[in-house]
Amino acid sequence: MQATTQQFTKTRLSMPKLLLHAEGLAIFATALIVYGRGGWSWWWFAGLLLAPDLAMVGYLANTRVGSILYNFAHTYTLPLLVTTLSFITDSAVGMQLGIIWLAHIGMDRTVGYGLKYPEAFRTTHLDRV
Repeated sequence: MQATTQQFTKTRLSMPKLLLHAEGLAIFATALIVYGRGGWSWWWFAGLLLAPDLAMVGYLANTRVGSILYNFAHTYTLPLLVTTLSFITDSAVGMQLGIIWLAHIGMDRTVGYGLKYPEAFRTTHLDRV
């Protein structure tokens, strides 16, 4: 009992879940600011904000395929790559898409949606949703 309480206290004090939520909020807020400074259409932003969730169609096959597709669309790696390449090539459309994608992931992390484990849709790296 004592070891469990100590472990819980150590984990709680290090606040990994809270830090991951704060990180998501920082990404979301930064993406909103950058998008706004770009002077791009907020209609496009609103229309595409939930587009990464289309990856959930993989769950129609099974939870393994679903988690792979969902995680592929919900890691920061790809939208950062898109945004960086678009910056280098001066592609405004690519920049918009990358920033909207980053905003989506940041928004998800802020409210507690994390990367999925193949056991179940609700089991994520942040906790059970």
